[in-house]
Amino acid sequence: MNLAVTYLGLPLHSPIIVGSAPFCGDLEVCRALEGAGAGALVMGSLFAEQLGPRQPSRSRRSQTTAAPAETDAFLRPGKYQFSPGEYLRQIARLKKCLQIPVVASLNGRASGTWADCARQFEDAGADAIELNPYQVVTDAVRSSDQVELEILQMLRSVTAAVDLPVAVKLSPFHTSLPQFATALDLSGAAGLVVFNRFYQSDFDIELVGPLPRLRLSDSSELLLRLRWLAILSPQMRGSLACSGGVHHAHDVVKAILAGAHGVQVVSALLKNGPGFPASLLRGIEAWMTAHGHSSLDDFRGALNLRRCPDPAEHERAGYLRVLQDWRD
Repeated sequence: MNLAVTYLGLPLHSPIIVGSAPFCGDLEVCRALEGAGAGALVMGSLFAEQLGPRQPSRSRRSQTTAAPAETDAFLRPGKYQFSPGEYLRQIARLKKCLQIPVVASLNGRASGTWADCARQFEDAGADAIELNPYQVVTDAVRSSDQVELEILQMLRSVTAAVDLPVAVKLSPFHTSLPQFATALDLSGAAGLVVFNRFYQSDFDIELVGPLPRLRLSDSSELLLRLRWLAILSPQMRGSLACSGGVHHAHDVVKAILAGAHGVQVVSALLKNGPGFPASLLRGIEAWMTAHGHSSLDDFRGALNLRRCPDPAEHERAGYLRVLQDWRD
């Protein structure tokens, strides 16, 4: 049974990719993940706020100083998993103890010293870079074109600075996602990660303030990813990774049917431990055997927009049918 894939131009022995999370801080855990069959490891992010003075919130730039509550909300340098220098040293440590590719991750708004940081990732030995332009647009003056142009400029600055393959972790909240994904593809992205899980703030009604709370994903989040992977996969030249909602072997199979080259797993590993990739791979092999497939290439994209029996299901037809048949 051949479970090998090519992701970002890198050969992986399995489609299971450890997504960006704190796992990279423990070398023994990373070895266990590799031993259980993980094909690659994405490091937890280095954040743009660690690389220089923090820019004020775009919605408050008319003020001369930030309010104390806003300033206190950002972490002090010692609270991050790694300082910038330690992050680079950890890349070197991971490369020394692992055989699988190590992907460095950079997280922040579109402006910043991305190219310099990317060069340092490359010098430290990273096999690829994942850019995570995480931003919540709150300024009514900024257009969607401006937001996307900044991300494209960020990508171009990084791809011009390094020889490494670069992936972009996408948000689902773009007006025309296929158009933007195509622009990223043409601007040098070796792959796209679908999608970023946005932090959703709860409210504390006693203290009357935002309440930070981490909620792990579940398989219901996979549905959004499947739809857009199926739409994007016929249109992309580069790799596609599914991120969010992968908890079972059948979730992995679904993502590959939609056109994914790999699946990023985080919440399921936090719940089940570093040996969990082995369980996923056994389940994939069992499904492939039952359906007469010997490699992942046999069925990748079989349900994408171009190849599925009824492409209209990815557009309005399925939506209309569900609304009318909800009692069934």
